[in-house]
Amino acid sequence: MPVLLNPYERLMMKLPTTPSFSVENKRALVTGASRGIGLAAAVALADAGAHVTLAARSLDDLEVAAEAICKRCAEGPGRADTLILDAADPASIESAIASLPALDILVNNAGIARHAAMVDVDMDDFDAVMNVNLRGAFHIAKLVVAAMLAQGKKGSIITTSSQMGHIGGVDRSVYCASKFAVEGWTRALAIEVGKSGIRVNTICPTFIATPLTESTLNDPDRMSWIRSKIKLDRIGEVEDIMGPVVFLASDASALITGTSLMIDGGWTAG
Repeated sequence: MPVLLNPYERLMMKLPTTPSFSVENKRALVTGASRGIGLAAAVALADAGAHVTLAARSLDDLEVAAEAICKRCAEGPGRADTLILDAADPASIESAIASLPALDILVNNAGIARHAAMVDVDMDDFDAVMNVNLRGAFHIAKLVVAAMLAQGKKGSIITTSSQMGHIGGVDRSVYCASKFAVEGWTRALAIEVGKSGIRVNTICPTFIATPLTESTLNDPDRMSWIRSKIKLDRIGEVEDIMGPVVFLASDASALITGTSLMIDGGWTAG
């Protein structure tokens, strides 16, 4: 039999509180932030109230982006500044991270792609991709997490992986190798730092319309293959990344760590 509540008990029923999606008063670092997914992530976090440091190799592009974000957030708490960081250069990573104040959020986004059939892969291209997508991302996360631990701060580490970190793809052996490795260290790091309140996750986009994917999306045969795989029948836009980044950065995802958020339009569903 169901339990019947009297009118007084019904009035006093305590409802759960929806967690906040705000990141107001949080400090965030976004790498690869001068354009594409990184810029979209930086804008989303600033819109949600964070003070965002945009990092990349090109200062000119960063300054234009940061100025636009500050103008957009002029009436709110969101702020933006810039930092030169080359994810392929360990010395650049170390000096850049050491110059930052305490961080609450890292969007570990810098990445490159060099596509070829595996038997045709140039090993210099292999090294270039691994130095940015794997070694660089690992090094950046390591230093940011070390600072969080030293300062006793909780936080959220979000690395841009890919659906290709979960499946194979044509001419993408090197890229897949780098992203599968990212998925591995994400889970290992989540286990190591969970008790310190640091959450570690990846976002895994499908093909997003950015300069990085332009050559692929302009190939009719590749575009036909891509459209056949995406169940929602469209290519992703950078706006599709913005909500998931804010979600994983905020308290709305407080029990989520060591996992991947697929933003793939159903590609990996089967």
